[in-house]
Amino acid sequence: MTQQKATAKRDAQDAAKSVLITGASSGLGRQMAIEFSRRGYRLALTARRLDVLKELQSELNASGASPVFVAALDVTDEVAVVQVFAQAHAQLGSLDIVVANAGIGHHGTIGKLPFDRVRDTINTNVIGFMATVDAAMQHFKAQGHGHLVGISSVAAFRGMPAGGVYGASKAAVTTYLESLRAETHSSPIVVTTLSPGFIDTPINRGAKSRPFVIGVERGGKLLVDLIERQVAHATVPRWPWSVVARLMAVLPTSVIAKLR
Repeated sequence: MTQQKATAKRDAQDAAKSVLITGASSGLGRQMAIEFSRRGYRLALTARRLDVLKELQSELNASGASPVFVAALDVTDEVAVVQVFAQAHAQLGSLDIVVANAGIGHHGTIGKLPFDRVRDTINTNVIGFMATVDAAMQHFKAQGHGHLVGISSVAAFRGMPAGGVYGASKAAVTTYLESLRAETHSSPIVVTTLSPGFIDTPINRGAKSRPFVIGVERGGKLLVDLIERQVAHATVPRWPWSVVARLMAVLPTSVIAKLR
C-alpha cells in the first residue's frame, strides 16, 4: 500500500463514527455489529462470552472491517462496565454511539417461574441496562456529544400472561429512556428507544407463537437504519407493530387472558 493510500485509509477511519454494542455475541447485537461494520463504523463489542466475540472479530476483520475492539463484560457488574467503556474509548478515540442491547428473556407465570430467573432478568435487563446508560452518559457529557440507543421490546406495551418479568424489564427500559430524553432535550446528546417485535433470534425461538416474525438480517438492517436516522422511538419493524402496540394497550383483560 502506498503512503498516500495508507494516509487516506487512516483519515477515513478517523472520520468514521464509533459504536459500542453490549450483548454483541449473538442475536440482534451480533447482527447489528455486522451491519454497522458493513457501513464502515469503528466497533467496540462486548458480551460475557469473549471466545464468541473473538470469532466475530476475526470474521469482521477478514471482511475488511474498520477497527474492532472486543471485551468480556457482564453488564450487571457496574465497575466492569465503567472500566470496559474506558478501554473502548481509549482504543477507538471516542464513543459516538452506544447501543444498550444486552438482555435475557425468561418467561413463566408469576409464582411458578423460579425466582432466580426473575432476579436474573431484572439484574441484566434493568440494572445492567442502567449501568450501561450511566457509563455512556459520562462519556457523552465529557466529549460533548453522543447517541444512546436502548433496545426495549413490544413486550413493554402491555403485560401479557407468562411475560410479566420480561415485559416489566423492558417497560423499565422505555421509561428510563423517556426520562433521559427529557433530561438531554436540546443538548447534543440523542436518545433512541427501539422496540423490536419478533425477530428470529435465540431469545424467542422457543416461543410457541411468533406473530409477524422477520429474519435476523432484515431486523439488523432495520435497527441500524433507524439508529442512523436518530429516531426518538420506533417499533421494529414499524408495520404492523406500531398498530398492534396501540391495540394491545386498549384490549380488555378478558381478551389478553385468552392469549396465554
